[in-house]
Amino acid sequence: MAVSSGTAKLTLPSDTQILITREFDAPARLVYAAYTTPEHVVRWFAGRNGTVTSAEIDLRVGGIWRYVMDVASGGFEIAFHGEFQELVPNERIVTTEVFEGMPDGTGGGETLNTITFTEADGRTTLEILSECGSRDVRDAIVASGMEDGMQGSMDALEEVAVRLRG
Repeated sequence: MAVSSGTAKLTLPSDTQILITREFDAPARLVYAAYTTPEHVVRWFAGRNGTVTSAEIDLRVGGIWRYVMDVASGGFEIAFHGEFQELVPNERIVTTEVFEGMPDGTGGGETLNTITFTEADGRTTLEILSECGSRDVRDAIVASGMEDGMQGSMDALEEVAVRLRG
């Protein structure tokens, strides 16, 4: 299986935004399923940076999600959680996201993420637009090494979505 490794693009459209764009060799319904199903999330969310130990998803408006992972390089646990604001199956998710922080208690602040799945010719473009509370929060997220982690996660997400084809 060929995965277009490391092809996610990270841009900063405004002082408070982070935009991630990545194309997948899978239809939108499979990328969406891989993105929203706990047993699939545990296979891709940590990328090559650790292991997901918990993925809880209540996939409905007002429902919550929470992912916990052990970080391989640091030997510690980190978690993220949020609440679904809008859901259009196979097309769009709007959710809050909170990074629960590193061992010293620092966190990244809440973001509002709009995730879109756009299919053309059996391939899906995934866009994740994160609206941060301030430029400082945006810059802290980018400086955290999130781009490297995100590349591994997006590669693993594509592998999961392609395998769902059967």
